[in-house]
Amino acid sequence: MNISILYEDKNFLIINKPAGLLTHSPAGKNQPSLTDWLIKNYPEVQKVGDEPETRPGIVHRLDRDTSGVMLIARNQKTFDYFKSQFQEHEVKKTYIALVWDTIAPKEGIIEKPIGLKTGTTKRTVHLKTAKMIKEAKTKYKVIKFLKLGNNAFSLVEVQPLTGRTHQIRIHFASIGHPIVGDKLYGKRETLGLSRHFLHAESLEFTLPKTGRLKIAADLPEELTIFLKQFATSGLE
Repeated sequence: MNISILYEDKNFLIINKPAGLLTHSPAGKNQPSLTDWLIKNYPEVQKVGDEPETRPGIVHRLDRDTSGVMLIARNQKTFDYFKSQFQEHEVKKTYIALVWDTIAPKEGIIEKPIGLKTGTTKRTVHLKTAKMIKEAKTKYKVIKFLKLGNNAFSLVEVQPLTGRTHQIRIHFASIGHPIVGDKLYGKRETLGLSRHFLHAESLEFTLPKTGRLKIAADLPEELTIFLKQFATSGLE
């Protein structure tokens, strides 16, 4: 597994998860996952977490095809501390996404509750067909507008202010700007991209003794190469 360690101490580590890797295997299925790597390399995590038998050390998760920064707790005290930080929205999560078309306004907040679509595992903002509905807020800012042929795109910096499953993907799709390559919510061409263009660029949080810490991961090579085919159209 091509997993790089961005930070490590006795209490936690921060990794750069590659796209295509599950955080943990679905119930009843034995698929390679990040938790397999963790148990092999950091066996102490097997007793850490709310569900250590399935999610050892996992404080938060990334979708299978989302790459980027993830935090792993190495002991229960640290897990409880960071769980509280996430619940109280003290952790600043920043993502980079490429979405279809030109977003206007260039910055704002998407605020739409998200629920589980009845009879499926898919999430939705259409509440009449949903259950387990929770509030969801996503802040965004356009980095630059791009073009490819006759199509327009927006490269955006995104900060989810809540932590719902598939939140960023659903919110952008709901305003008519799905993430490029998103096969579940996008319903557009993939443009040859084998994954969706969503990368967890950084995490920023407070440590008990040393204050704020920010850890970042560059865009993976496949996304950097993919962007080279686009022309910049500025922020007009």
